[in-house]
Amino acid sequence: MNSKTLGYILKRLGLAILTVWVVITVTFFVMHAVPGGPFTSEKAISAAAEAQLKAKYGLDKPLMTQYGTYLKDIVTKFDFGPSLKQRGRTVIVIIKDGMKTSAKLGIIAAFLALIVGVVLGSVAALRRNKAVDKIIMVITTAFVSMPSFIMGALLLLLFAVKLRLFPANGSTPAGLVLPIITLALYPMAYITRLTRSSMLDVLGQDYIRTAKAKGVSQKKIIFGHALKNSLIPVITYFGPMLAYIVTGSLVVEQVFAVPGIGRAFVSSITNRDYPMIMGTTIILASLIVIMNLVSDIMYKVVDPRITLE
Repeated sequence: MNSKTLGYILKRLGLAILTVWVVITVTFFVMHAVPGGPFTSEKAISAAAEAQLKAKYGLDKPLMTQYGTYLKDIVTKFDFGPSLKQRGRTVIVIIKDGMKTSAKLGIIAAFLALIVGVVLGSVAALRRNKAVDKIIMVITTAFVSMPSFIMGALLLLLFAVKLRLFPANGSTPAGLVLPIITLALYPMAYITRLTRSSMLDVLGQDYIRTAKAKGVSQKKIIFGHALKNSLIPVITYFGPMLAYIVTGSLVVEQVFAVPGIGRAFVSSITNRDYPMIMGTTIILASLIVIMNLVSDIMYKVVDPRITLE
């Protein structure tokens, strides 16, 4: 690794830290600006009991004091604090438990979408305007246009209720099949269209025509030049997409009752569980920032002509 690449990575790391800090700050103050509080929904809670709860969790202190304490705990101990609703459990433990399922679900769905999308996109580009190209484009357009909750409900109705091939609950390994397919369909369709468009552009480049004129085999042209160079837009999309999916699709996890981080996040919003909302938001933002950095570095691996500045 040369000094220029190292300098670029260090600069991006600095920007990543700044981005995460901005996310923490904005989320913290916006949440506390919303009317109400985490204990307003408690049944028959008295003012004295509410005051004791606020004192217990440090919510009675000035807002800037709470903000400073929160930042210090994250930086020094990676501690997001206790959950205000799941008593006796810390936010980091809840996130770890949820991520065990969400990460497995997301990684499988993401790589399934990548592999199938690249293959279908390449086939469509190489068979441009043929029947197979038109069929692939029609199917991917439908998947891109259809919201995930509708697709999930259709798969659930067909394969779980009607055919009874898979369980409707996502708490078992067999029950994760339908959520994985649901999560993979949209990115798979998008990657297919992205790969097709990029490969068609690459196949029209002068160096491809030169390689054909020199008698280079079709296989080497496709796999050695066209496919490799057409993956750059796919890498751009795949990095952040992987972070989003791994963190968990809120709608899909709700539809299939998957015990992942998505359900915990939705519950924390409805319950005004401030530390849980903060912790999940920070993890999501950090994953997206990291995957963006990894994507930029991968550009250099795929195409050495790209310079990192």
